[in-house]
Amino acid sequence: MTPGVLAARRADVDYAVHEYDHDPKAGSYGLEAAEKLGVDPAAVFKTLVIELDGGEAAVAVLPVLRNLDLKAAAAALDAKKARMGDPKKIQRITGYILGGVSPLGQKKALRTVIDETARTLERIYVSGGRRGLDISLPPADLAELTRAGYAAIGR
Repeated sequence: MTPGVLAARRADVDYAVHEYDHDPKAGSYGLEAAEKLGVDPAAVFKTLVIELDGGEAAVAVLPVLRNLDLKAAAAALDAKKARMGDPKKIQRITGYILGGVSPLGQKKALRTVIDETARTLERIYVSGGRRGLDISLPPADLAELTRAGYAAIGR
């Protein structure tokens, strides 16, 4: 059991765990999850760790089919600038490896923003904390558990 799954369980939210055989050669973890789970890629969201001006780490959760708009993410988190997090630091900060970073159960709760498209969906799929493991849950539950706001952060 990963910290992400345990966080969902402890919170007593409507979640489901979905496992699949991860292919190390997959070009996109999120698209692989959508394909192997047989779900619309628009409902599969990736978790990206970004660094805000001043060095603060934060999390952006957006559909795997979209790219992160760093300016929009920074603005949503009341920062002037944002850049992608250093891959070497991400595991230390979150407790998860790249491709398995969950927005739930991180070592330290990071400020989080979820792409506004999540609001239009009944359930979204996010990493459960390792490659080959996703959690599906209502976006409102994810927002509550991560204390996240919504913003147009994908393009």
